Amino acid sequence: MPATRLTGASTLRRTAWVSLLLVVTAGHVWLWAQLPDSRLGEGAADEAPRAIDVAFVRELAPTSPPVHVAAAPPAAPARSVERPAPPASAASASVPAAEPAGASPEPVLADAPMAVAPASGADTSPLPSPPVAASSPLAAASAPAPAAFDWPPSTRLSYELLGNYRGPLHGTAQVDWLRDGPRYQVRLEVHLALVVTRRMLSDGVLGPDGLIPRRYDEETEVPFRETRRLTVQFEPDRILMANGKTQDPVAGVQDTASQFVQMTWLYLTHPERLKVGQSVEFPLALPRRLGRWTYDVAEQAELALPFGNVNAFHLVPRAGARRANEMELDFWIAPSLQYLPVKITIRMDAENYAELSLDRRPLQAGSLPASAPARIVR
Repeated sequence: MPATRLTGASTLRRTAWVSLLLVVTAGHVWLWAQLPDSRLGEGAADEAPRAIDVAFVRELAPTSPPVHVAAAPPAAPARSVERPAPPASAASASVPAAEPAGASPEPVLADAPMAVAPASGADTSPLPSPPVAASSPLAAASAPAPAAFDWPPSTRLSYELLGNYRGPLHGTAQVDWLRDGPRYQVRLEVHLALVVTRRMLSDGVLGPDGLIPRRYDEETEVPFRETRRLTVQFEPDRILMANGKTQDPVAGVQDTASQFVQMTWLYLTHPERLKVGQSVEFPLALPRRLGRWTYDVAEQAELALPFGNVNAFHLVPRAGARRANEMELDFWIAPSLQYLPVKITIRMDAENYAELSLDRRPLQAGSLPASAPARIVR
């Protein structure tokens, strides 16, 4: 009789655990399934582009960010025209002073489609020039040598996901920045409680003003449901939204995934713009609409990450950009890690959010021989 009672108690405990597991799993599936329907548009699309295959071979350790300059326009060819020499007194009055040795013309930056302006109340007065001549040995020794800009190599960022949506959220996320010549991909993948996966993919080309998206795909996989796909296509004469509507093309437009790396490009090429009080604005194509979003550099702080403390800047979307039932993202950019996002927060409202924090150093690809073909895999 005691053995029978013990067996019955074990069975009850086992049944309770299985029931609890099923309830928790069903709850996570249900709550995540609500997001695509209510917030991200309608419709399905054909299969998303396949990923560029990359081998990540080294860790990216925090270091001083490189200094990049835009190339100066080529100098006009000199014309050899002989003129009579003016009198010495006239020459001394009309000939301009010679430029200091080693001085170079001021680099001309191409007009970027991203408009950057100081936020209200920001100090816009120019910084005082250092009291050291450009041609002095001290200036040559202390100033970092500017380098020609090149895009960061393919990079993988791994995050821990914590948050709340009608209960605690736990999961992982990964962002891959992939390059293949002039082609790029930004792939964001989120795994929630091992039962739901959401993927966001931006596929396009590299341009003189940053990323030029050609296609944005979003997939949500939920057990026992058909995979839901949303696509935005950036065509030469129109932008085809996920709900079938069209928009006129806009210079500098980004999508949900590409905006992170576009910020990296902006601050790699213009690091002076990453200051508290500055702002950046650009057109953003969400699955159902096209709008302009403004991010303010709200604060600078040192973040404690698993591999050490990292100095970062917090970019926050300006109030009024988001509409009802749209998600809102803010993120922290770390100059010492090639201006990559080390922390991302996805907000549905004041109480429901998901926070992604970098849980290890980023991984980067090595250089491939020029003759090595790029492999494309699923």
